Amino acid sequence: MKGGVGKTTLSINIADCLSKRYQKKVLLIDIDPQFNSTQCLFKVEQYVEHLKEKKDTITDIFDKNTKINISTVNGANETSSKELKKIKPVKIKENLWSIPGNLELYRLEIAPGEGRESRLKKYLRMNEEKYDIVIIDTPPTPSIWMTSALIASDYYLIPTKADPISLTGIDLLNNIVKEKKDNLDLTIKCIGVVLTITEQQTRVYKSAKKFLSEHHTWSKLLYTKELPKRTELAGKQLDNYILDLQDSNIKTALIGIVDELLKRIGNEEQK
Repeated sequence: MKGGVGKTTLSINIADCLSKRYQKKVLLIDIDPQFNSTQCLFKVEQYVEHLKEKKDTITDIFDKNTKINISTVNGANETSSKELKKIKPVKIKENLWSIPGNLELYRLEIAPGEGRESRLKKYLRMNEEKYDIVIIDTPPTPSIWMTSALIASDYYLIPTKADPISLTGIDLLNNIVKEKKDNLDLTIKCIGVVLTITEQQTRVYKSAKKFLSEHHTWSKLLYTKELPKRTELAGKQLDNYILDLQDSNIKTALIGIVDELLKRIGNEEQK
C-alpha cells in the first residue's frame, strides 16, 4: 500500500539469488505500470530495441483478442493480439527470465469481471513446467494488476520499511487481500513480512521492530533477516545485484531471507 519500501529491490534480488545460488529456473514478471523491475534488469537501449522489434511485454498477456486500429491512410483495420502460448519471456542470464513491464498498461482498459484479470494465471499454467519459481513484482496499491497477481499466485511476500506509515500500509494491505480472497475464492497465503532499508540504530526502527514482534499477526510472519539500507542499491543498474556487491553483510542478509522463504514454502506444501 506504500511505494519506496524496497519491493522491486527485493523482487529482483530474490530472483537473482534463487537462480544463481540455488540453480532454480526463475521467471520474474513486472506487472507494475511503473515497470521498475524492468528498468533494473534492462539497459535503456536494450529495452527500447525490445519495443521497436515488437517483442513481448506484460501488455501482451492482458491485451484484447482483437482490436481496431485507425489509420488516416488505410482507414480502420482489425488485428488480433498474440496468443498466450506464443508469448516469450526474455532470458536475462542463466536460469533467469523476465516478462518486461510496459507503460502501456496505463492505456489498457480492463473492467473487473470481464475475465482478463485471470489471463496471467492462465499463462503461467501453460508454462508451469518451464520454471521452478515465478516472482511477480506488483503495484503497491489496489488495481486490476494487483488482483491479477493475487489470482495467479500461491503466496505473497510483504516488504516494509520500519516506519509508522509503512506499518499502517501492511495492515491495510492485509485487509484488502482478505477481501480479495473472500470475493474471488482464492487460496493465496502470506509467506511473511521482510523489513527493508533498515537502520537498526534509529529509534524509529526499534519502535517498529518492537511493534511487529509483539503483534498478534505479524510476529509469526516476520523474517529473522532484514535488508539493511545501502546507498549502492539506490541506483537502478543492470549489474547492481546484491550478490555482486562487496558488502558481505547485505549478501548474508539476502541469502538468509531466501533460505527462510524456501523453508516456509516447503513447510506450507507439506501441510
